[in-house]
Amino acid sequence: MAFPQPAVAIPREISAGIIKLKTKPSASIHYSFVQGNSNVQSDQLVIFLNGLIADKASWLAVMAGIIRTRKATTGFPSMLAYDRYGQGLTEDRDPQDRGREKGHGHDVEDAVTDLHQLVTQVVHERLRGSSEQLRICLVANSIGCAIARLYAQKYPGEVAALLLLDSIMANSNFDFWPDPDAEGFDANQLPDDVTVELLREQRARFAAMFSPNTANREGLSRRNLAELLPYSDSPKIIGPDGKGPWVTVVGHDFEHFASESLKVSAIPFQLSCHEVNCDHQSMETPISLSMQYTNPLWHTYNLGLVQITDENRRRGPVFAEGCGHFIQRDDPNFVAGELSMMLDRAVGDQL
Repeated sequence: MAFPQPAVAIPREISAGIIKLKTKPSASIHYSFVQGNSNVQSDQLVIFLNGLIADKASWLAVMAGIIRTRKATTGFPSMLAYDRYGQGLTEDRDPQDRGREKGHGHDVEDAVTDLHQLVTQVVHERLRGSSEQLRICLVANSIGCAIARLYAQKYPGEVAALLLLDSIMANSNFDFWPDPDAEGFDANQLPDDVTVELLREQRARFAAMFSPNTANREGLSRRNLAELLPYSDSPKIIGPDGKGPWVTVVGHDFEHFASESLKVSAIPFQLSCHEVNCDHQSMETPISLSMQYTNPLWHTYNLGLVQITDENRRRGPVFAEGCGHFIQRDDPNFVAGELSMMLDRAVGDQL
């Protein structure tokens, strides 16, 4: 099932490619690449990291915006977007999944290792250099933010900047709402339009769709994600020259997200209704539940997330006005603007 994308005029600077990782030569990965045109930013590489639902096509408008706005001035950096195994145009499954539990054949640490191998090969083939010579800027959405953090932790000194868009709450089991069966539960604390029965139904529906145990089409397991990233505000990340990287944390618009959650279908997240025994096709989350519980909890997580770098190198949490969870789809110009600001800061480090 394709994730709906706005129509985008693809600049000629964005080229499509297919590559086989030397570590997994039996499978191909589809990617989009831009060769930078700036001497000032010649050692910068921007990498876009997908969530579980929106694939690399969701970044094309952002890439086009960077090319359009910077082409005649400072120039634009090299950029890379890709679809992980089993996602978007990459139809091949992760070879590592063979013989393993369906939907849980590999985890976020494996995705980080694959990303590093991808960067190594693409940089060698397209930029004729090595990843160690680059200053990498990671732009990520949802679970892509967890991949970005773990990549920066595993390869200290490589990542100069991170733009984190509505990050997954990596340390959460997605149990956002009160448990009506818990001791001390007080039904009087619920929003006026939420009954105990409705709350119970929503909890069951949400768990079936988003629990870390729920399998997804990609086969990227989240069961151990809370162990890999138990805190939103740590560990601190080390960028080039021993400094913290530039970090901008962006959250969704509370009201837009609540409205979106009332009607959004989450089935593309899963293997399929049949494969996960799910008979729900829409979240239909009451707006009051999102506003009273989910949004404040997510914002608290973002308040911690911005602290993974030095105090003078952080920005946010910034609210993306009019945007739901997929900020790069809802307002690519906003994302391009935040990215451009970050690129200028990273260049300033080198002057």
